[in-house]
Amino acid sequence: MQPYSQIDADASFTMAFQATGMNWAKYIVALGAIKGMTTVLLANLIAQARYFTHIGRTHMAPPILASIHPKTGTPVNATVIMTVANSLVALFTSLDVLANLLSISTLFIFSLVSLALIVRRYYVTGETSTSDRNKLIVFLTLIVGSSIATAVYWVLSQGWIGYIVTGVIWFAATLGLQLTLKQAKKPKLWGVPLVPWLPSASIAFNVFILGSIDVPSFIRFAIWTLVLLVYYIFVALHASYDAARETDRVEAQASQASQATNMEAGTS
Repeated sequence: MQPYSQIDADASFTMAFQATGMNWAKYIVALGAIKGMTTVLLANLIAQARYFTHIGRTHMAPPILASIHPKTGTPVNATVIMTVANSLVALFTSLDVLANLLSISTLFIFSLVSLALIVRRYYVTGETSTSDRNKLIVFLTLIVGSSIATAVYWVLSQGWIGYIVTGVIWFAATLGLQLTLKQAKKPKLWGVPLVPWLPSASIAFNVFILGSIDVPSFIRFAIWTLVLLVYYIFVALHASYDAARETDRVEAQASQASQATNMEAGTS
């Protein structure tokens, strides 16, 4: 419909239809785009509110978020608070900043999940020997390190020699993980196939894509992560522990009361 050099990055299909004289089609495309974005936003708000409802029940977030409306059975407080918070962030923050932060968070989580999968398959507390544990640490360090080196080398654009070196290190570390270590825990029904190759490749690709994001975005991500860690260590962790201890105390009292009632019923 259009040469790639003339494509509008902000509204590619809409402007392409307009350029070809199909003005009626651009309105259909625009309406579909608005409908799709609205649906995604509403779905995310509903899901996010329920996440924070559960977090509020553990007291890691303010308990007001855990309040459920007695008639509708929905987390009204969490929905309203998260909607207002998201709206304020979107209103005062550039779209590029939000997009990069979301990309870093998603790729970072994907990498951690892949790393955790390898650890879960090859390490079991009390069963895995010290030598196997040390091998696992070395291999994982090489996998992550070679992935980071590949991303850095791509940013520097210093030719193809570095890719060969980092690729060989990644391949050797993954192969060594497969050949020298036995999986300590295998799923009974279904599990991720091609372990350790699939999660190792996931780490490599995710880290490589992270290398394409600008430095200021990483600084923002580091600051936000630090703020959340400080909140978790000094507030949320203690609040959740106190809430769990209070729950155990209430359950113990209820159990004692039930036993006392049963004993009285038996004696009578």
